Amino acid sequence: MTSINTNNSAIAALQTLRSVGSNLNHTQNVVSTGFRVQKAADNAAYWSIATTMRSDNKAMSAVEDAMGISAAKVDTAYAAMDSAIDVMSEIKAKLVAATENGVDKTKVGEELEQLKDQMKSISMAASFAGKNWLYKSATSPSGGWPTEQLVSSFNRGSNGAVSVGTIAVNINTMTLISDEADYGGILTMRVSVPQPNPAGGTTATEWFLIRSQAGSAGNEIKLTATTTREQVQGMLMAADNYVQQMTSVGARLGAVSSRINQAHDFVSNLRDSIESGVGRLVDANMEDESSRLSALQTQQQLAVQSLSIANSSSQNLLSLFRG
Repeated sequence: MTSINTNNSAIAALQTLRSVGSNLNHTQNVVSTGFRVQKAADNAAYWSIATTMRSDNKAMSAVEDAMGISAAKVDTAYAAMDSAIDVMSEIKAKLVAATENGVDKTKVGEELEQLKDQMKSISMAASFAGKNWLYKSATSPSGGWPTEQLVSSFNRGSNGAVSVGTIAVNINTMTLISDEADYGGILTMRVSVPQPNPAGGTTATEWFLIRSQAGSAGNEIKLTATTTREQVQGMLMAADNYVQQMTSVGARLGAVSSRINQAHDFVSNLRDSIESGVGRLVDANMEDESSRLSALQTQQQLAVQSLSIANSSSQNLLSLFRG
């Protein structure tokens, strides 16, 4: 039965056209943005996971930047310590030369003072972002600096709690020169050595290399014309002790630098993995979407044609009433 009030064919064709149009709009939006899950309504579970992981990835990016600053601090301290060890080795060589008979100890002593001044310059110049790990001024915090916490990771626990991982570095044990207190720096601190006696045997004798502004008690490593051979040997043993302490600090700095580099590589790779994982959840398959878009465009054209035919069918009734 054909009705002029209700055109069921046109209604069906219109519903199909609306459905195809809605799907076409969605597919076009997916193709233009590259995302199949753009908002919570598309897929609440995937959208929630992707949003959380994107937020964590931004936090990890900040961690990478912080590790760059941490690495620069460590590298600055290591470079200065490495140079200081070279100077200390030169001081040892000068002391060895001073043990030779006929050597002008006064001239060697002048060279030592220049090397000690160079050591001070190295220590005071080893600063990055306003922080110097190798030098303590007279205004440094009493008792030394707190342990430095270098950012190394961003962590999310199984319960959803987040935290920032750090590498603890005790910078107080790395100080070369302390003008805040003589016991706060390696080179301003006294070291006890078994210094030989002229008559035989040894005597425990304390030496320090650089006098702190706070005052360093004991014997300063300094050569004059009256310096005895036994005193030079005591200075040499003290200098070797300093080299060993400085080498130990350099090794710790190297280990921290290596750990920071490894942590940086891990965070960088982790960020790439998270970004790839989020992409698997929300990114559109462009090949599939392209095929779907072409199919929907064809369906839309057919639906328009079908609606046109359904609308024209009622016009055919007029031929029945023509005389």
